Amino acid sequence: MSTFDPNGRRRFLRQACTLGATGTLAGHALTSLAAPATVTLPFANGERDLIAYPQKRPLIRQTSRPPQLETPFSVFNENIITPNDAFFVRYHLGNIPTNIDLNTYRIKVSGLVDKPLELSLADLKQQFGKPVELVAVTQCSGNSRGFFAPRVGGGQLGNGAMGNARWLGIPLKRVLEKAGIRANARQVTFEGLDRPVLPGTPEFVKALDAAHALDGEVMLAYAMNGADLPMLNGYPVRLVVPGYYGTYWVKHLADIKVLDKEFDGFWMQKAYRIPDNDCACTPPGKAPEKTRPIGRYNVRSFITSLNEGARVARGKTVQVRGIAFDGGKGIREVQFSSDDGKTWHAAKLGKDLGRYSFREWHAEFTPKAAGDYMLKVRATNTAGDTQPLDPLWNPAGYMRNVVEAVRVTAA
Repeated sequence: MSTFDPNGRRRFLRQACTLGATGTLAGHALTSLAAPATVTLPFANGERDLIAYPQKRPLIRQTSRPPQLETPFSVFNENIITPNDAFFVRYHLGNIPTNIDLNTYRIKVSGLVDKPLELSLADLKQQFGKPVELVAVTQCSGNSRGFFAPRVGGGQLGNGAMGNARWLGIPLKRVLEKAGIRANARQVTFEGLDRPVLPGTPEFVKALDAAHALDGEVMLAYAMNGADLPMLNGYPVRLVVPGYYGTYWVKHLADIKVLDKEFDGFWMQKAYRIPDNDCACTPPGKAPEKTRPIGRYNVRSFITSLNEGARVARGKTVQVRGIAFDGGKGIREVQFSSDDGKTWHAAKLGKDLGRYSFREWHAEFTPKAAGDYMLKVRATNTAGDTQPLDPLWNPAGYMRNVVEAVRVTAA
C-alpha cells in the first residue's frame, strides 16, 4: 500500500533541517529555512525551534521523530482559512510514510460488510458521486496544554495546534453503504499507514460508532484548500470528523473495518480519555474516577490581532479581531471586554463559513488613559455553552477553553 523506505524517511527529515535545501516530495517543492530561528512560547521552558519541513513554511517544532509541528499563532490573524503550508502536524508513531505510490495505494473496507472493497484514489474520486466540500476546524486534543497549571505530561503546546480548512472528498456514508454495512454494526475502526518503531507499541487505530460513521458528514478527504493534502497532513486521503478532536482524523487512511462490538484498542480504551463528567475536569492533581473517550470540541475564542504586551495609542480607537469555534452547534455570540471582564460588549461576527469553521469576530475599544488594559474574549454557541472564566484541569491536559486574556499598554 505504501512505500516505507527507512532511508527515504531519514532523507525527508534531514532535508527538513538542512538550511537552504531544495528538492521534491510527492511532486511538491521542498523548501527550508534560510537561517535558524527560535520562538518562545509564553510558559516555562517555552523555547522552540522554527523549522520548515517539506511543503511547510517555518513552524514551531515540538518533536522531530515523528515531526510534531505547531502553527505560529500570528497565522490565525492572516486569514480565516489556515494555509496548507502553515497547518499544524501531529503524529503518534515514528514510522511515517514519506513516499506513497498511488499505483498500489488502496483503502480496504472489511469486517461486517456484504461486499469488502479495495479502493484506489481514482476509485474514490470516480465511483461515489459528486464530492462534497466542508469547511472545518481540526484541533489537537492537547492544544494549549503548555498553559495547564499544575503542568501535566505530554507535548507542551501553545495555542497553535489547530487549523481551519476547506476539505474536499467523499462522505464515508457512501463508501460504507456501497460495501453493504450490516444492520448489527456497532463501531467502525480506521487505521493509516504510519507504524510503530518498536515491537509492542500499539498501532494507531481509532473508532467511531456506526451511527456517527453513517451521519453523512464524516468524510474521506483527498483535497485541502483546493490542493492535494500535504504529505504531513495525510496524503493522499485522510478521515475528516467534523467537530471532533483531531485524534479521530486518521491520516494516510488505509484500513476501514466494521465491527459488531465496541473496539478495545489502546488508543480508544486507554488513551485520549477525559473525566466522565459535565466539565471533563477534576481538581488539580486528582485522577478521575471514571473516564470516557474524548469527543467534540468545547467552545473557544481567541484574540488574534494583538499580542501580549502590545502597545496601542491612548485616545485612539483600536480595532480588535479574532476567531471563535465549537464542536458544531455554531457560534451564537462573542463578547469582548477591555477592563479585565468587569464589563462585556457584543462583538460583531464575520462571515459564516459553516458551523464547523472558525468564525471571525471584530470589536473596538478606545483606551482613554495611559496604562495597562486587560482584553478578554468569550464565545457562546447556539446551545448556550460558553467559556469558563477560570481554567479547568484534567490529568491529560485536554480541552482547555478558558476565557483568553491579552494585556496591552496604552501610551
